[in-house]
Amino acid sequence: MQWITRERPKIDRLACPWLILRFIDVHAEILYVPADDVVPTAQRLGATPFDVPDVEFSHHGADCTFDYFLKKYGLTDPALLALAPIVRGADTDNHALAQQAAGLWAISAGLAHNIPDDQALLQQGLVLYDALYSWARHLQDQRHTQPPEEQLLVQVYTAYLARTKNQRPAPPAWTAQLRALIQDHLDTNLSLRLTEAAGTVQVNPTYLSREFARYFDNLSFGEYVRKLRIEKARQLLDTTAYPLAEVAYLTGFSDQSHFTRIFKQHTGQSPAAYRKKRGTT
Repeated sequence: MQWITRERPKIDRLACPWLILRFIDVHAEILYVPADDVVPTAQRLGATPFDVPDVEFSHHGADCTFDYFLKKYGLTDPALLALAPIVRGADTDNHALAQQAAGLWAISAGLAHNIPDDQALLQQGLVLYDALYSWARHLQDQRHTQPPEEQLLVQVYTAYLARTKNQRPAPPAWTAQLRALIQDHLDTNLSLRLTEAAGTVQVNPTYLSREFARYFDNLSFGEYVRKLRIEKARQLLDTTAYPLAEVAYLTGFSDQSHFTRIFKQHTGQSPAAYRKKRGTT
């Protein structure tokens, strides 16, 4: 059976082929084509499209395409279920979902940067996900993060927060620094990861992840950055005639398809529909 998706894969478009080949159809053929050619080529070849808008095997709500494959094929292997939030967090930029999500995104982006051929990239992706699956199945109990003394500090701090949850102290100094840092990266179209931001404002990444929502509109780090990106996208759609691909680039999205999906989640309409409506009011 042939499966087809967009070229230049990073997360879902490597994780899903791995899942297909290892657990669904060992003889499957994975095809990568330009985004606009996925559905027409699928129809011509009788292939199944995935991880593109408006097809069955795609994002559904907060779930990514990897999640849908697990549900569709009833895959309940505990190791696969452990991988799901890692893949979802990396694919949707919500790295708070799993400690390993940011690392998976970084490695996947590095592979895509180093390997221009999609089929060669897929072969390396299979090695990557085989290793991640082995960790999830056999090695999760091996401690590799947060030493005991840090856990104790977190417990003490959590107890302190429980006693003072009704108090509203002034925001710490790092919040103003972080707000300016995020805006600077947004204005210059640079990506910003939570760990990088934590290092810049000199706070512990675990602490920053936990405390961020208290001072930034009750949103996680990833949700807040996406909100600002969408606000910038709205401004560009309102005031410029830039093509949608350019707007996606200027607002820090990996591609137009990703931009369209996130914009629609936030506004209830596609960027094209939003621009058309604003142009007629």
